[in-house]
Amino acid sequence: MNPVERIKGILFHPKEEWQAISGETTTIPELYKTYIVILAAIGPVASIIGMSIVGISLPFVGSFRIPITTSIAYAVVQYILTLVGVYILALIINTLAPTFSGEKNLNQAFKVATYSYTPGWIVGIFTIIPALSILGILGLYGLYLLYLGLPILMKSPQEKSLGYTFAVVIAAIIIFVIIGIVSRAFISYPTPGITMPRMQ
Repeated sequence: MNPVERIKGILFHPKEEWQAISGETTTIPELYKTYIVILAAIGPVASIIGMSIVGISLPFVGSFRIPITTSIAYAVVQYILTLVGVYILALIINTLAPTFSGEKNLNQAFKVATYSYTPGWIVGIFTIIPALSILGILGLYGLYLLYLGLPILMKSPQEKSLGYTFAVVIAAIIIFVIIGIVSRAFISYPTPGITMPRMQ
């Protein structure tokens, strides 16, 4: 599997790509090694650059840079939790499969979780410029990928795909919120009474 070709396929020709993915025998460790560890690093690395080199602007506080050690700690925690989060989401997808008349298969569920996350990982590049972080909303395209992938890989009936997708999305949101809360615990944003390194 060529990661670049897979990214192009899943983003621009998802229906055909899911069909190809369904027949692949790629293992979970292989997916981590050749795809996830690379793409999941985009956001954390970009956040280090954005927070400690480019700088952040906050209303009533001004522009400042977060100490590099702090942003690295934040990025490392975010990265590790993301790697764990993909597996947890796969477990949820697999567990819910029979509820929506699908077939349990952890390897297939892991592929659904992995490739559905692709847009979210790609748009992580926007955190290099914190003001552009709002463009992270483009990562929601992953919800559509999830909707297309579930019936193909988990063998759930098409008419139950929407409900299946909704249930998985709720789980994904919870995972995303937990990752955000835990990783942000390593960041100290300034208040009017706290002095932080300001941009020159």
